[in-house]
Amino acid sequence: MTDQTNRVRDHYRATGLTERLKTALAVFGPEEHLLKPEQLATLDQFHTRGLAATAELADLAVITADMSVLDIGSGVGGPARFLEATYGCKVTGIDLSEPFVDASRYLTKRTGQDGRVSFEAGSALALPFEDGRFEAALLQHVAMNIADRPLLYREIRRVLKPGGKFATFDVVLSGGDPHYPVPWAKTPGESFLITAAETCEAIEAAGFSTLVRRDDTAAAKAWFAEFRASGPPPSLNLGVVMGQGFADLATNLGRNLMEGRLGILTAVFEAVPVS
Repeated sequence: MTDQTNRVRDHYRATGLTERLKTALAVFGPEEHLLKPEQLATLDQFHTRGLAATAELADLAVITADMSVLDIGSGVGGPARFLEATYGCKVTGIDLSEPFVDASRYLTKRTGQDGRVSFEAGSALALPFEDGRFEAALLQHVAMNIADRPLLYREIRRVLKPGGKFATFDVVLSGGDPHYPVPWAKTPGESFLITAAETCEAIEAAGFSTLVRRDDTAAAKAWFAEFRASGPPPSLNLGVVMGQGFADLATNLGRNLMEGRLGILTAVFEAVPVS
């Protein structure tokens, strides 16, 4: 495992996460009480615009019940649980952080979805799946932590069937150096940002054709402005997952967007058949 990968793993180490979640979720009653996926939405959607962004991305990718879907960089499993609950598809999540995977399994058992949603620990650069296993793959606020973009996108293409959909929602470089720390990196050493154009070029070079390409920076700015104006966050928030300092990291992301240093790319691609 590379030094870069180790630094990223350390950033998302989240020691004691499952126990923190158990304590936080006590507000909903005893452990045996099943939760609805939407009850977790304020703490399990680890990206700008939260659940609304996941719902839009899934809609653009035309997810259906008969698909097997891969969620790459699945965090604590919120998008995977949403996809299964909304579309009835089978979802597999993979994440570099073992504590995130453990927490994902715990939360998915709490929602009663563990028969249709599963999680594995592993690297997006060496996906532990056979060629052509999935009909769709989602990548949300993950690529910023990965330096080798060509390998990342080739791996995603490898595990998709021809004609499979790859939907991405990520932070991209826009203009000027970002302010750190940010949610995915305390220092520039864990951050590997490229522009929207460079991102799409790298994805197409890996064997995809572009179906949708959208600049969602304005929507992200509006979301951050609304978030600031809404007062204190709910008790179940991403600070439970990432620790008390997370609010400052999120504030810096908002600042970078407002100053035009960073942008938000939403895009959907189709896996081109290998000739």
